[in-house]
Amino acid sequence: QVQLVESGGGLVQAGGSLRLSCAASGRTVSSYAMGWFRQAPGKEREFVASTSWIGDNTYYADSVKGRFTISRDNAKKMVYLQMNSLKPEDTAVYYCAAASGYWNAIRQADFGSWGQGTQVTVSS
Repeated sequence: QVQLVESGGGLVQAGGSLRLSCAASGRTVSSYAMGWFRQAPGKEREFVASTSWIGDNTYYADSVKGRFTISRDNAKKMVYLQMNSLKPEDTAVYYCAAASGYWNAIRQADFGSWGQGTQVTVSS
């Protein structure tokens, strides 16, 4: 099992940027696919982005493609989500997640470890 702690959320104006960080603990973090999901008020949690074991493969939701970048540093056991050109519709709680046994993944059901989430609010 992997423990995950997110940080970096906050309040930002539309058009601004934020970088979310996810600190992972566990001996084999490098063998997990890592992802970011988000849940807006009154909506279901949705996939945002994911990265493979060594970061050589990434997936993005269409809504964030070209604006968000996921990356990882296995030596530091960190995963990042750089968010640029933020929009009010990006407002949500953002969750970091880890998928064991998958080179990469996008389905929530594939991710067995989740962080507590960090709030991102984008004002118009």
